[in-house]
Parts: sequence; C-alpha cells; structure tokens
Amino acid sequence: MTEAMDLPGTTGPAVTPAADTGGRELTPAVAMLAVAVAIVSLLVGALMAAVSLTGHVFGAWKSPEALTPGLIGAAMLGVAPGLFVVGRARVWEEVRTLVLPLAIVLVGLLAVSLRNAGNLQLAEGGSVILVLFSLGWIVVLGVLAAGAVACVGWQYTKPALPLEARGTPLPGWSKPLLAVLGSSWLGIGAGLLARPRFWADFVPWTVNRSDAQALGVWALALGVGVLGALAEDDLQRLRPALLAVPGVALAAVVVLGVHASDVDWTSGPGLSLTAMIVGLLLTGATGTRLLSAGPARGISGNAGAVPR
Repeated sequence: MTEAMDLPGTTGPAVTPAADTGGRELTPAVAMLAVAVAIVSLLVGALMAAVSLTGHVFGAWKSPEALTPGLIGAAMLGVAPGLFVVGRARVWEEVRTLVLPLAIVLVGLLAVSLRNAGNLQLAEGGSVILVLFSLGWIVVLGVLAAGAVACVGWQYTKPALPLEARGTPLPGWSKPLLAVLGSSWLGIGAGLLARPRFWADFVPWTVNRSDAQALGVWALALGVGVLGALAEDDLQRLRPALLAVPGVALAAVVVLGVHASDVDWTSGPGLSLTAMIVGLLLTGATGTRLLSAGPARGISGNAGAVPR
C-alpha cells in the first residue's frame, strides 16, 4: 500500500495503485508464492537439466531417456525469471497470464506424479539419491500446489474495479498467429494428458506414460498462457509472461540441441515441435520489442474504463 500524499492541484490523498489502473489489487500471497516457486524451479530445474545434458536420467520417476526430465528441468529454469518479477506488479491482471498457467503446472505435475505413483523412483527402488529426490518432489509439489490453489482463490476474493482501456493492444496481424500457436500447445497438452498412450506417438522421442503426461501438463500451461495473452490484448499486462515464454523456449532449445540425435526431426511431430518452439521465441521477442517501443499511437487508448 502506498502512503497518502497531496499532489499539486489536488485535494485529498493519492489513490492506491489498484485504483490508478483498476482491476484487483495483487495480494502479497501471490507474490510470495511466485518467489518461492522461482527459487525451487531454479534449484531443481538446474539439477535436472544439468544431469540430462550429461546423458543421464534424473527425475522423480523412471524415464526411458534423459531428454524428457531434461526438458522438464529446462521449463522450470525458463519460467523462473518471469516469476521473480511478479511482485513488481500492482494488480492481478498484470500477472494472471503467468500465475494461472503456473497453478496448472503445479497441480498438474502433482496429479501426474500421484496417478503414476508406481513409476516413481520411490516405488521402483532406484538409488538412494533418486528415491529421496522422488520423495521430496511429491512433498514440495504438494505444498506448492495447495499454496497455488489457496493464493489464486484468495486473489479472486479481492474486489475488482473496472480496468482502464488497454495501454498497448496486440497488433492485429499477431492475433491469428497467437491463436494458432496457443491452440497447438493446448491441443497437444490436452491429448497427452487425457490419452497418453495414443498421443505419446506424437512425441518425436521415446516416452513412457509419466513422461507423456508431464509434458502434456507443460504444453497445456503454455497453451493457456498464450491464449490468455491473446484474450488480455494488452502488452502492458504481459510483462512477466514475456520473460517466461522465451525463457522456457530457450532452455528447451539447449536441451533438445544436446539430445538432437534422440529426436526424429524429420517426422511430422518433429517439424511441428520445431515450429511451436520457434513460435514461442518469436512471441517473446516480438512482444518485448513492441512493449519497449511504448504504447501504440493512433489507438484509442483512453476511450474509458473497460470492465473485465
């Protein structure tokens, strides 16, 4: 909360940030959750990705190849920069395109881990390090997933004021491309989650059920994030997401590059994966460039408050 102060030419206290822009004031709980997940993601993601780059499998469950746990670790690393800036936001609307997909990842990975409990290192009886990592994975995910549900639920109990008109709308030419990109990630994610045995054939490397569903959780979250950005239609409200999306793509490129020989790049799924990752990179780069250029001129950005 900001301290009240008198402004030149006005009588009375200054309004709070939420009243300046409208929307729901961001709760401290969401900011704290984002920082906690960012720290865990950096530590665990770096470990999983680094071990994968050496060609070894390191994850909470048994995987046929090192690529899938490496990609999960890369995604965790990539999303961390966006999570660290969530606390700088003034209202919920500036972070929901990142926090809602984050909640999907936390709850989804916990559900996948418990659904495939028989494949966990804890159940399979791997090395002591992997067994302890598997146990810690479940405990930490459980705490963070419960925290995410509670924080998001609490956030929506906050009163919402009508939002101002969009500051920097998305350019018209980008919207069909974002719709295709978001729908692609959403579709493959839903397929991998709902029917992992069938949709696993659309992954251009060897995966088991746990791998397929975990990849499906991340794909679903990316799809929700991209389509959420399209619905938000305001680059000013997408700053954390614009850090996370290209971060995930870049980290994935590194892991995929090291394991390039394990991927069937010439297949339909391989070509589609390439296009979808390039789409994430271009989305982040283009959005950041447009945002740095400032609000578009000639757009009726002060047409009045828009309740959303």
